[in-house]
Amino acid sequence: MGCALAWRDGFFRLDAALACLFAALLLQIGSNLANDVFDFERGTDTPERLGPTRVTQAGLLTPFQVKVGMGVVFGIAALLGLYLAWLGGLPIVLIGIAAIISAIAYTGGPFPLGYHGLGDIFVFIFFGLAAVAGTYYVQAGSVSTAAWWMAVPPGLIITAILVVNNLRDIENDRKGRKHTLAVIFGERFTKAEYIACMAAAYLLLPLAAWLGIVSWFSLFAWGSLPLAFHAAQTVLTQKGRPLNAALAGTGQTAFVFSLLFWAGMLFG
Repeated sequence: MGCALAWRDGFFRLDAALACLFAALLLQIGSNLANDVFDFERGTDTPERLGPTRVTQAGLLTPFQVKVGMGVVFGIAALLGLYLAWLGGLPIVLIGIAAIISAIAYTGGPFPLGYHGLGDIFVFIFFGLAAVAGTYYVQAGSVSTAAWWMAVPPGLIITAILVVNNLRDIENDRKGRKHTLAVIFGERFTKAEYIACMAAAYLLLPLAAWLGIVSWFSLFAWGSLPLAFHAAQTVLTQKGRPLNAALAGTGQTAFVFSLLFWAGMLFG
């Protein structure tokens, strides 16, 4: 999304775009490794886990091995971050440090964010605002109004991925004293939160177009609606392990939404 807007505004840089892409992927991988080992150490991951296999809980790797891998991944991400910092200066340094700390602190440390109902907020901040606005910033040197606005839809859709995850794990998390919003407010609230995130992401596009912030060609992203509907149907009708399909479907929705948004910028 950030690259599409940078291209539209004449600021696109392939080197910066690729550095952002690989840094983001590494941060996601590092975050998954942190969740893998810290959820196991806190007793949340048990043989009753409904999600995809985690290597620590399954005994495929030791906690020490996973932590070493996590450190290596975050180290490589930090090296890419140095290049991005050279392009974008102090704001990028601060974003990078905050991203690594938050990735670890999501399930690790003395105050794990995901265990205190803060996961949704931090996912929205880093996968929406920081990702899109940050990617635009390292190419343009500033953040446009459109970049701030268009940071919201992917942030909401990717937050919805977490919502599905927490809905699936609601009983296991409750036993493990992991106080996600799903555990705190219940199943009905969690399903409503999912629908709200997805609907708001799509409705923001025509609003931004009507205000002249982006062109009406941005509505190309609505071509991803069949994926969104299918994932939402699964969320509303299934429980437990079948929700893994909605997890994947929501991720696919975020990807296709963003690709089609770029197509809209090209046509516009």
